[in-house]
Amino acid sequence: MKKINIALGALLSLTMISGCATMFSGTRQQVSFSSEPSGAKVVNPKGELVCFTPCSPEIKRKHESVYTFNKAGFPDGQVAVKGTFNPTTLWNILWAGYGLPIGVGIDYATGAAWKYKQTAYHYTFPGAEKYQQDPTIRAGEATNTVSRDKPGATALERTIIRWNFESDPRGARIFWRVISSVPDDVKNTNETYLSTTPYEETRSFNILGLTYENSRDVTVEIKVRKKGYYDQVKRYNVRQAIDQQEISGFFELVKEDE
Repeated sequence: MKKINIALGALLSLTMISGCATMFSGTRQQVSFSSEPSGAKVVNPKGELVCFTPCSPEIKRKHESVYTFNKAGFPDGQVAVKGTFNPTTLWNILWAGYGLPIGVGIDYATGAAWKYKQTAYHYTFPGAEKYQQDPTIRAGEATNTVSRDKPGATALERTIIRWNFESDPRGARIFWRVISSVPDDVKNTNETYLSTTPYEETRSFNILGLTYENSRDVTVEIKVRKKGYYDQVKRYNVRQAIDQQEISGFFELVKEDE
């Protein structure tokens, strides 16, 4: 009996700290977002990026939250995610007899007093019926994103690109970096040493955040550098390089003024 009382006391103490719904249901719930066309940014009420459609994020439970869908070429759209009362909160009434009415307040404060009965939300952008998917993009791969979580999972990472650079004179050091006009999706990077000329290799684009859809907005900059010569730079559009399966160039170096 003593052990039972101890266990009950521990449960009551935990409930006082957290609230019944907070403890048993949690403060977040998984929902799914989709859009037509797909590849839209989903932004929460705080203006923070949640995911790209289609996706199934865990979002904070609330009575009502408005999420914004954003896609280039379309006006922003919004969907209201509405919560209903979570009956688990009623357990606090039972505990209230033990002097624990604070649990109800905690559940409301954390959002656990609500739950989402509707868990799938879809938004169709005005004019979506006129939108045509780029036929050169592999089916189902338009918005698959290169990430650290699932390396090699996208068709982009499995697409082999021929990298070939030559210079006159040879022996120039080659550097490369990413230049992005969509920095929220694909970050700009610092220069990274690649090799020396002549250079030929097959490799893929494992640029974090890259998708088929945003690859047109991403450029790879190649710079060659050799002592006594001016640096030379060439830039290559990533989407064009993917279509051609090649990124190559010849650099005729010019001596620095003596």
